[in-house]
Amino acid sequence: MPGFVEGIYIARGAGAPMKHVGEVAALEGCGLAGDRYCEGTGHWSRFGRVCQVTLIAAEDLDAIEKEAGLRVRDGEHRRNVVTRGISLKTLRRGERFRIGEVVFEYRGPRSVCRYIERLTEPGMTQALKGRGGICARVIENGKLRVGDEIEML
Repeated sequence: MPGFVEGIYIARGAGAPMKHVGEVAALEGCGLAGDRYCEGTGHWSRFGRVCQVTLIAAEDLDAIEKEAGLRVRDGEHRRNVVTRGISLKTLRRGERFRIGEVVFEYRGPRSVCRYIERLTEPGMTQALKGRGGICARVIENGKLRVGDEIEML
């Protein structure tokens, strides 16, 4: 079975709660419509370290819950797309993949910082180290939906 999207989350601004959505428009050169980084209102926007779309593996979230006992199921991970059934760690820079209608390009691993603990709970930074997900750039516009399959191009 191919990988698929298990969840989609956006936040309106820096520090705003993550909101679970069933579908969202992905915009080339911007990210997810209504999300803080597409809107230019994210915490990292002021530092110029913007990641258009972040993805994280559900399997890593399962491990974090089991090992650290932290809540990560309602967007506390602060990532946009939760995937299942595909290894995000095997992607190479520049590699492209399709999720539903949208084509993405892998930009690199998503670093984890202490800022996330100010928004969530102690231990989140350490729990996400080495499994903080990836950054991707939108190459082709389209709708992104929960349940969409992930295809390597």
